[in-house]
Amino acid sequence: MVEYGLAKHAHVGEGESGDLHMVCCNQNGVLIAVIDGIGHGEEAAEVARTTAALLRGSADEPVISLVEQCHEKLKGSRGVVLSLAFVSLEQKMMTWLGVGNVQGVLVRADTTRGNGQEPLLLRAGVVGSKLPALQASVLPVSQGDTVVFATDGIQGDFSTGLSAKENPQRVADRILNRYRTRNDDALVLVARLTGINP
Repeated sequence: MVEYGLAKHAHVGEGESGDLHMVCCNQNGVLIAVIDGIGHGEEAAEVARTTAALLRGSADEPVISLVEQCHEKLKGSRGVVLSLAFVSLEQKMMTWLGVGNVQGVLVRADTTRGNGQEPLLLRAGVVGSKLPALQASVLPVSQGDTVVFATDGIQGDFSTGLSAKENPQRVADRILNRYRTRNDDALVLVARLTGINP
């Protein structure tokens, strides 16, 4: 269904990162998420883990419902920013949305039909504190297309020169090494879609 690579680094002086990923496969498809607990350190990591558990427990729900549920459960906490995508393998469609500043880009395996990259539209806000009006984008996906999510510990120009043909782990490691800002937790998730029939 999905082959992924992950690279992450905790903020200097912290034993734990507040940035977390989740990849959850089920019979309908795959849910991919990157969560950034506000701040860094143990408390940020704790709220990120809570969010991941909530998402995993309701992975069949539409992405807007998932974010709304997380918002309700996280009220009173420091909150998170997150981006998530649900890929329906049968329908060959991906539904994704982002609240806050976890950047996302879909890198096309087949670049002959127009744009090789599709960026995720992010909406300002914090899940658990200030939720914006939610609107998910829906895109067709093909075998080999690759979803890349990066937290704000990664510079915004990380998607320059990305290719869906490169090994996902190699891509994640390269982005972290080249684009890490060194003033926050940093996480890069690179997920290639492998279970989509032509």
